[in-house]
Amino acid sequence: MACEEVSVAINRDSDIVDARQKGRELAVQIGFSGSDLTLIATAISEIARNIVVYDQKGEISLGIIGRGGKRGVMVVARDEGPGIPDIEQAMRDGFSTGRSLGLGLPGAKRLVDEFEIVSGVGKGTTVTMWKWK
Repeated sequence: MACEEVSVAINRDSDIVDARQKGRELAVQIGFSGSDLTLIATAISEIARNIVVYDQKGEISLGIIGRGGKRGVMVVARDEGPGIPDIEQAMRDGFSTGRSLGLGLPGAKRLVDEFEIVSGVGKGTTVTMWKWK
């Protein structure tokens, strides 16, 4: 259950910076520091960049959560873009339907403890990530 939650509309590059900063602020509140802060901020950045590149409109919700005596940060990125027809393919390093290196989704997954993606063609994509303290 989220103790505190903030949302950031993602429409342009400057929104990515805002989402990263808000994610870092929440993580600091529960004791994350050093490289863990960088991992959280980078994962948020990767997912937010996908929203800007592929949909130009979405939202990232960030929250402090608890489960089984652990506390962590949960990041939920939603868009109503074209969706991902083949999630398994999209999660392979190097795959891209745009002009990127194809590291965004698989890279973000490697940076967090838990990662979930749900997408429907023509219905958008939701990525949920958890990083535990």
